[in-house]
Amino acid sequence: MIGRFVKVFLRVGLIGALAASQALAAAPRKVTIGVGTAVLNLTYPWLMMPVALDWWKQQGLDVTVIPVSGSLQATQLLVAGTLDFAEINASTIIQANVTNNIPLRAIMENTVLDWSLVTLADNAIQKPADFKGATIGVLSLASSGTALLRAYLTANGLDPENDVQIVATGAGGPALQALKSGRVQGLMFWSSMNTFFENQGVKLRYFYPEEWRRMPDFSLATLQSRIDSDPELVKTIALGAARASALAMDSPDCVRRIHWAHFPDTRPSGAPDDATAVAWDMNSLAAQMSSMKSSLSANGGRLWGATTPAGFDKVQQFMLQTKQIATTLPPATFVISTPNFFEAINDFDHEAIAKLAQSCPAP
Repeated sequence: MIGRFVKVFLRVGLIGALAASQALAAAPRKVTIGVGTAVLNLTYPWLMMPVALDWWKQQGLDVTVIPVSGSLQATQLLVAGTLDFAEINASTIIQANVTNNIPLRAIMENTVLDWSLVTLADNAIQKPADFKGATIGVLSLASSGTALLRAYLTANGLDPENDVQIVATGAGGPALQALKSGRVQGLMFWSSMNTFFENQGVKLRYFYPEEWRRMPDFSLATLQSRIDSDPELVKTIALGAARASALAMDSPDCVRRIHWAHFPDTRPSGAPDDATAVAWDMNSLAAQMSSMKSSLSANGGRLWGATTPAGFDKVQQFMLQTKQIATTLPPATFVISTPNFFEAINDFDHEAIAKLAQSCPAP
């Protein structure tokens, strides 16, 4: 009798342990992606749509996307283990490897270098040299945009240390107010942020070298150790981002509707009515999608997120010429080397994405 009781007890215990083990195995894995921006809005559809549509959740992942003050801080958090992936500038990936020997790899290129130095269209600044004596606002003094600004000013005959004053304004409304009030005469920001400024009713004059629009910039990155230890996780994250990029191109307004439904706090503030809010966000998304399309085209026009060593080498050589780095590395250093990786992350049902864009599951 006692033996029978023991057998039943052990069986129940084993069943309980098995159930607990299965529950533990079913628990979603937490993943954190940091984006080097102060404003996390609908202009990052490749990261926000997979969260809103539960694509990563369906793969057993609990993904959180968070804003980080800039690419440098995002890299620091990645190295510290606080982030699993980071959306950062290509120049930051290069500098991490070349200067700090951090094995950071781009697993997707999402946009080209679409930064511009802007000023109010009705002021006296007509060419880069006219910024002499001016104050120029940047996101932060540690941002990659600051390094770009210094390089651009130098290339146009100005000494960024003595001919201009560079100050941190943050992004969004504070930066725009600094420009409108005259506290700064120029701002250095990426395309969708400049579109945000124009949405507020200002007209801007743009300054940038054309070659920037053919160079990679915002890229999804992770450490080589992550690629080695968990290649399936890397693929799953990139696959969701590639699917979302296709969705954005099929229906930008669907992206807006889904984003507003799932992240209502990111709707444009200060819009006098819904129609204006829609127009503002669609303008910002269009600017970002233009950069996404340029990136796609520069890398063969077929695979979302495709990234090449040659593209990163353009940025590396630019950084060398502008003395942002003192030496170079083989260009393949900066890009994921997994064979056929970009083909794999684009191996999804494109027709299903097109149907999803048409039906758009959002109010």
